[in-house]
Amino acid sequence: MIRVLIVDDESLVRSGVSMILEAAEDIEVVGSCDGPRAMETFLLHRPDVVLLDIRMPEVDGLTVLQQLRSRRDPPRVAMLTTFSADEHVVFALRAGAAGFLLKDSDPEVLVQAVRALAAGGSVLSPQVTGTVINGFLGAQISPELHRAVAGLSPREREIMGLLGEGMSNAEIAEHLFLSVATVKEYVSAVLLKLGVGNRVQVAVLAYQVGLVHGS
Repeated sequence: MIRVLIVDDESLVRSGVSMILEAAEDIEVVGSCDGPRAMETFLLHRPDVVLLDIRMPEVDGLTVLQQLRSRRDPPRVAMLTTFSADEHVVFALRAGAAGFLLKDSDPEVLVQAVRALAAGGSVLSPQVTGTVINGFLGAQISPELHRAVAGLSPREREIMGLLGEGMSNAEIAEHLFLSVATVKEYVSAVLLKLGVGNRVQVAVLAYQVGLVHGS
């Protein structure tokens, strides 16, 4: 079972997301709370995935994200947002969020996103992806980063493109007929060579440099 914690200041949102996820046979919502109770609830239930409201009045989502990411074995965290053009998205990306979802996403999108996160993948709602790439992160890539991308091996560039499509390590391994352990080594090498902190940043960069089909 994939254990999920939902953190949002609106009880109606928490209830709605919980109902959607609980309908899936492989997902269990182990906790639901607002920002001030986020860390207490996380420590009590130790979920695999946290769906975290990016904007909350008392303790905001970015603060909770930083607290979660500071843990020795942090959960996979996706930020929930109401606005596709949310300036907080870029800060959450840099703080290590593994994905971004609109609160009005289709139920099946939420379920598949949780599964992808639990499997080590990244998730980006199409609307949010456009905002991240074309708006707050900007279209310009530094010459140093261009050189870093050019310095990747053909296989590393291929894996970078698949990360841009939101694939998990297991999905990449199946797609390329490699072992999961080998894929992990490639992903680590890509992160190191590009000097970025997480898979979502690699995914965004993959869009920017045209390694994602249709980008």
